[in-house]
Amino acid sequence: MIKLVNCKIKGLLFMAGLLSACSTINLQTEFERDAAIEAQIVDRTEDLFSEVDPLFLNDEIMALLDRLIDDGDSTTVRVAKIQALLYDENYLNLRYDDSRTHTAVEAFETRQGNCLSVMNLYIAMARYTGIDAQFQTVEVRPEWDKRGSLLVLSRHINATGNLGYKRKYVVDFTPEIQLQQLTARTVSDLYARALYFNNLGVEALVAEDLDTALTYFKNALYLETDLSIAWNNIGATYNRLGNREFAEYSYQMAFLTEDNNATAVNNLAKHYRSTGELELAIRYEDAIQRFNDRNPYYHFARGQLALEAENLEAARTSFQSALRLKRFEPDFYFALADVYSALGDELEAEDLRQSAEEVVAGNAAIYQPSSHKLRVIDSSNILNSAAPEPQYAFGKPQFN
Repeated sequence: MIKLVNCKIKGLLFMAGLLSACSTINLQTEFERDAAIEAQIVDRTEDLFSEVDPLFLNDEIMALLDRLIDDGDSTTVRVAKIQALLYDENYLNLRYDDSRTHTAVEAFETRQGNCLSVMNLYIAMARYTGIDAQFQTVEVRPEWDKRGSLLVLSRHINATGNLGYKRKYVVDFTPEIQLQQLTARTVSDLYARALYFNNLGVEALVAEDLDTALTYFKNALYLETDLSIAWNNIGATYNRLGNREFAEYSYQMAFLTEDNNATAVNNLAKHYRSTGELELAIRYEDAIQRFNDRNPYYHFARGQLALEAENLEAARTSFQSALRLKRFEPDFYFALADVYSALGDELEAEDLRQSAEEVVAGNAAIYQPSSHKLRVIDSSNILNSAAPEPQYAFGKPQFN
C-alpha cells in the first residue's frame, strides 16, 4: 500500500508562535542527485498554471470586505471581524471538506474546503484589509486516511501575522486538531502555491487519474524543487505507472530533502522488497523502527490501539514510553489515566489527570483553544503564569 501526504484540517484555533523541532531518521544512503533524471521526472521549465492564483479575490469578496471593515478598526478588530465572517453560522459558515482543494474564490463560493483552501481565502482577505498574514505549516499528530489502496497522511497549514510589539495571532480551521509542540514554520506564498498543486495531484491520484496527477506534481516541484511531500507523491504515481526507476529516485529525493520523512523511507522499504532487494529493504525497515522507537507519538498510537483492544498492560507500557520521551504532552497523561482507571487505580489516575491539567495550564497558548472570536498572544506574558490573558469578545460583524 503506497503512502501519500496531503493537507486537511477542520475547525479553528488561536495559539502562540512555535519553533521548529523534529528528529531525523538515522539512515545512511548511497543516493546521489542526478540532474538528468530529475529533468525527466519534473519535465517543466515554467509554471503551467500561471493563470491560476489561489489568493485572487473577486469583486464580490472585496466589496463585502469594504462594507465589513471600518477605516478606524484596529488590526485586532479586523482579524476578529474576518474570522467571524468566515466561520459564523449567520455568514459564510465555512465547512470542512477534504475532497477538494480550492482557491480563495472557490472556497468562498462553495462555503467549504480543507485547511489550505480556507487559509487561501483567509490570507487573501486579511491582506486586502491591511492585516499582516503569512502561511504557516504545523506538524500534527500523524493521522492516516485509507482511500482505496492508498494511505493519505494529513499535514497542516494555518495563518499567522504580527499585531505589533511581541503580539501575534494564529488562525486555524479547527480547535480540535492535535498539534505537536514546537513545530510551526512560516512559509512563502510560493511554497503554499506548490502545496496547492501537490494537493490537486493527490486528489487526482486518489481518483486514479494518473496523467493529471503527474501534471500537478511536476508543477509543484517546478515551483519548489525541494518539496519533499511532492517528491514522495510523484514517486507513488510513477510506482503506479510501473516506472520503478523514477519511483525509487523520487522517494530518495523525498528523504534527501526532509530527513525525517518516514513515509518516504517506508515507501522505499516496500519498493526494495518488491524488487527483491531484501538487504536494502531490511536496512530501511530497521531505520524506520529505530525512528519509531524514539517517537513518542508512535508509542502513543500503539497505546491507543492496545487500549481499544482492552489490552491494558500493553497500553500502559506504550503510554509510559510516550511520556518518558515527551513529558509535556497532556494527552499522554490523560491516556495513561484512562488505563489506570480501567485497572481500578483511581488514585493514580487522578494524579495523572492533575499532571495533565498542569501541563495545559502552563502551556495555555499551545493547548487551549479560545472561546472568543479572537485570542491574541502577548509573548512578553507567556512566561508569566500570573499574567492576565487578553480577552476580546466581539459581536457579529456589522456591514456598513
